[in-house]
Amino acid sequence: MPFQRFVESGRVAYVSDGPYQGKLVAIVDVIDQNRVLVDGPAANVPRGQMRLNELHLTKFRLRFPYTGSTRVVRKAWENGKIDELWKDTMWARKVAAKKKRAELSDFDRFKLRKARQIRNKLKTNAFFTLKKKAKKAKKTTTAGGASKKATKKVEKK
Repeated sequence: MPFQRFVESGRVAYVSDGPYQGKLVAIVDVIDQNRVLVDGPAANVPRGQMRLNELHLTKFRLRFPYTGSTRVVRKAWENGKIDELWKDTMWARKVAAKKKRAELSDFDRFKLRKARQIRNKLKTNAFFTLKKKAKKAKKTTTAGGASKKATKKVEKK
């Protein structure tokens, strides 16, 4: 499939570096090969230039006139419901999980480790009980087949 995420006016991008790290912005204009003019009215990011290597392009694109004002960008952002669409993506959920994990205290990490140990023990026990049942079921079917063969041999003699 051809490349779909182009650097273009209206493209929504995730800021990966700098003071506005972790926020969503909309590209308003392309300055040159390495820089773009961005605006993030919903995330309180003022209009300004950013390097493209500080941005990750998302699949979302807003429709507004070339070099639209902040008010125009805000209106397009709200009409496009970008914040809701972003929250539904796997990318946003991974970012939120990473942030939550980073905020865990020492005691929280301890509790998490103990909960994982309990979960793994339950999984292992369930697995081995199922394995044991399958082995018993296999034995009874093979044992029944072997006894039938033995009776057939006796009948022939």
